[in-house]
Amino acid sequence: MMETAAQEFTILVTNDDGIFAPGIRNLVEAIKDLGRVVVVAPDKPQSGMGHAITIGFPLRLNKVPQWMDGVEAWSCSGTPVDCVKLAVDKILHRKPDICLSGINHGANHSINVIYSGTMSAALEASIESIPSVGFSLLDYSVEADFSGAKIFARRIVEQLIRHKELDRHLCLNVNIPAVDASLIQGIKVCRQAYAKYEEEFHERNDPHGRKYYWLTGEFLNFDEGDDTDVWALKNNFVSVVPVQFDLTHYALKKTLESTIQW
Repeated sequence: MMETAAQEFTILVTNDDGIFAPGIRNLVEAIKDLGRVVVVAPDKPQSGMGHAITIGFPLRLNKVPQWMDGVEAWSCSGTPVDCVKLAVDKILHRKPDICLSGINHGANHSINVIYSGTMSAALEASIESIPSVGFSLLDYSVEADFSGAKIFARRIVEQLIRHKELDRHLCLNVNIPAVDASLIQGIKVCRQAYAKYEEEFHERNDPHGRKYYWLTGEFLNFDEGDDTDVWALKNNFVSVVPVQFDLTHYALKKTLESTIQW
């Protein structure tokens, strides 16, 4: 995150809810005076896209005039990961000093990180040695109150700017409880809880009598630890989980090497 004399500290902002979602505007409002802010976000909602990239269709970038005073903004026809890739290669022509994704409308704690377009954008930046943070508010409503999220998003970004010695592959998954800012107990560095969705596909018929399926599910937490993101959020803490793109299970790797004759 080192800033050179010739280059202004640059913050890339993206999301998965789309460039006109309230969450991304609130994130930019919270941090826009901390450096040069450039927004590159999908032109439509891309929730649940995970780390998808576009390879079979052309990608388009369009500048969004008057998106916010003093902020350069672009819409992208692709996924959140496409946005990060294109921003670096075609808009900034260099790596930004930090990448921020969000503020997502809805939770990205626990297993949600696997499916999240918000977090995949942050992880893509991390792969490219760009420190990154994905922010999510536990409120799916378009009318969600982002005032508390803005306070803590700024606080976290300020700390990362201050601590420039941190790993360039740093990636943080930050979730903020949907309560009044005065009720938030602080920030807690956590591990990802073991939880999953008990899913069900509802079978329905369209007006022409053809079957279609609608995914529903119930979030189930199997982890009672008081050091998890689920626990922190339940107790009105902002959860911060350091995540990484290396999916190697190192303990199992050692077990396999010592117990199986390949």
